[in-house]
Amino acid sequence: MSYRADDERYERQPYNRSGRSGLRLPAVSLGLWHNFGDDRPVENSRAILRRAFDLGVTHFDLANNYGVPYGSAERTFGRILREDFLPYRDELIISTKAGYDMWPGPYGEWGSRKYLLASLDQSLGRMGLDYVDIFYSHRPDPDTPLEETMGALDRAVRSGKALYAGISNYSPEQTAQAARIMRELGTPLLIHQPSYSMINRWIEDGLLDTLEEAGMGCIVFSPLAQGVLTDRYLKGVPADSRAATSRFLTPDRIDRELARDLDEIARGRGQTLAQMALSWTLRDPRVTSVLIGASSVGQLEDNVACVDGPAFTEDELDAIDKITGPRAAAGR
Repeated sequence: MSYRADDERYERQPYNRSGRSGLRLPAVSLGLWHNFGDDRPVENSRAILRRAFDLGVTHFDLANNYGVPYGSAERTFGRILREDFLPYRDELIISTKAGYDMWPGPYGEWGSRKYLLASLDQSLGRMGLDYVDIFYSHRPDPDTPLEETMGALDRAVRSGKALYAGISNYSPEQTAQAARIMRELGTPLLIHQPSYSMINRWIEDGLLDTLEEAGMGCIVFSPLAQGVLTDRYLKGVPADSRAATSRFLTPDRIDRELARDLDEIARGRGQTLAQMALSWTLRDPRVTSVLIGASSVGQLEDNVACVDGPAFTEDELDAIDKITGPRAAAGR
């Protein structure tokens, strides 16, 4: 059955301006790191993407090595784009990244001009696109001059293969330097994509201030700490869970007492733990958008509903800080 987007999709999601740019992103964006590779049924991926757009999620975030095997998430997305979303291309923000290992040899990762621009061409080919809306340097390269990496991003934009440039996983100091270089080149950085959650609060120690000063937006990934901040592990580690099957999360990293304490606050707010964790990351106006992953339509709908949650009271924020803040973490 051919896809027709819901006419009320833009009534279901707030859209926030990315820094001082003219671009607005949905409060909730969909990341395709997991669940969209060749190891997953394409019809499940299609159902998630369709429902996301119907809920006003206009931003789909990818990277060259997303999916199993590498590149398969971009291929899956490209197929669904051609079959379902092509009439809506101008309503979508599509991003991709390069920086981690993608192909063998000395030119298959990090931040050289050779790698970044070759990877962008490959990503465009996999997705069947002439351009992406945002192209990121996925991580800083300790052995390549930052001027070279930023020069590659500038070239990507000037060539018309990307509309905006972004960075991910850069420290506050690296971010300030990168922003200065890009301003001088005439292609200001649009956005930074760092990890951030109630139990991973590193961006509060300087990065958010740096982004505000540079006029950049912030879109955070892993807001649910790989599922720790959901009800998935409140009673243990299910055999089919990510903690039991993935190298990215191991059972020893799960603090069930912390999750239960936070879940009690969430229930008092009329939210699931996941919804509260997502709402919490968006409480700071410097955070433009939060990236979620979804393995099913139901999980997607539950997460996107975080935008309907109540504003946090000072008492709730204080209670969360006592559980997850720096002082609380030091005592655990």
